[in-house]
Amino acid sequence: MKRTQKLSWLFAFVLFFGSSTQTFSQTLQEFFSNTSTPLTYLGIDYTRNKLINNPEGNASDIQSRLYNSMNDVVVMEMGKNYNIAGAFSRSGGVSSDINAVTERNARIKAGDIMSSNVADFNRLTESDIAGCVKALDLKAKDGIGLVFIMEAMKKGEKIQEGKKTKQEESYGSVWVTLIDMKTKKVLMTERMEQEAAGFGFRNFWVSIIKKSLVEIDKKAYKGWKNKYGG
Repeated sequence: MKRTQKLSWLFAFVLFFGSSTQTFSQTLQEFFSNTSTPLTYLGIDYTRNKLINNPEGNASDIQSRLYNSMNDVVVMEMGKNYNIAGAFSRSGGVSSDINAVTERNARIKAGDIMSSNVADFNRLTESDIAGCVKALDLKAKDGIGLVFIMEAMKKGEKIQEGKKTKQEESYGSVWVTLIDMKTKKVLMTERMEQEAAGFGFRNFWVSIIKKSLVEIDKKAYKGWKNKYGG
């Protein structure tokens, strides 16, 4: 191949790569700079989640019923207790489609849910999150989607202090992830930790999502806008 041909191919490659990178960054920049940019809520992905230090939990019930119940309550109460539109400053509201996440959660093996290893609370990487997103069947959807990828739910242990028994706080770790639904590229993923609270398994653990949205609304969104929207 002649030198001029090689240079032409090299120039074309650099031009294409540069254009792709620019398009990728502009998509996220557009989201943070334009409050009317649509957002689709995709649900809570529990496929990599570990329930730590909760041996009395019923893994089969969690997989077949409670994961779905936690996903359903967020969608049913989006305008009230789970204000996604407010947290992400969407002036036109937020649409929802949790079918892809529901299909993925249905494939979870009950035997993989429980863990006694506290290191599982903080083990996922951005590469793991990209893998979760890639596995979603988004059926040719386009635009920007929001998915919460749950990493772990750690039950606080009971500690004996003299004659008194003290209950440690329980925490959840979740990755808040914005994606390009057409290409399934991760545009942004940020890990958050929240203390769990509430009555009953569903309300107790889904409070992680509720508290994450409150934190996003009050503080995190502004920081993300400065970080990604400049």
